[in-house]
Amino acid sequence: MLLLVALGVSLAQWQQRRGDEKLARAARLEAGNQAAPLALSAAPLLPADAQAIEYRRVTVTGHFVPAWTVYLDNRPYKGQAGFHVLTPFQIDGSAMHVLVAQGWLPRNNAERTRIPDFATPAGTVTIAGIARLNAGHVMELGTAPALAPQAIVQNADIAQLAQASGLALQPFLLEQTADPDNPVDPAATAPASSQLPVRDWPAPDLGADKHRGYAFQWYALALMAFLFFVFTGFRRANKQP
Repeated sequence: MLLLVALGVSLAQWQQRRGDEKLARAARLEAGNQAAPLALSAAPLLPADAQAIEYRRVTVTGHFVPAWTVYLDNRPYKGQAGFHVLTPFQIDGSAMHVLVAQGWLPRNNAERTRIPDFATPAGTVTIAGIARLNAGHVMELGTAPALAPQAIVQNADIAQLAQASGLALQPFLLEQTADPDNPVDPAATAPASSQLPVRDWPAPDLGADKHRGYAFQWYALALMAFLFFVFTGFRRANKQP
């Protein structure tokens, strides 16, 4: 009984902590949406600095490095298989880069490794996006292939990409949203044979209420174990002569 009660209470408290973390993340997301965009400089950030600006709107000026674009596989969008496009972006006047998630592209069902033609801006541009600590992670079986230019991979860690490419990368990425200095619809200037990546990014999975529900279930299990012990103890005591 003591083991069951201790286990139930411990797991309930763990779920409560998870729920509190989700609530804190929701608060950061709301604060990031309300705050003015942060202009990203070339000064290297520490991981703690990256955590502080997660979910902030960020603008940065520089140019894309399309040679080191990689594609994250198994990223469906509205039921259709596809890729997320990750491209380093060199910050203007420096050797520092930030990894940019340009958007989603559909996968060719007949030829899985064929990437659709898409438009990546050339030259110096200013882009905007939402700071995220990573590009998300999907289940991966076996040994992950080495990161290489134009590789199709399941997951891509920023530190691993920096090591493979030799590029200095900030410890976070930008989910690109819009170009604040270019009000012209980019589709109007894109080549007819290319398409724009879809930038309809999913909202972070918060789900604090789910963890609260799990916590309630574990507390209930602990209470039931305790009551079962008490009731059976009384019954045994009453049966004794």
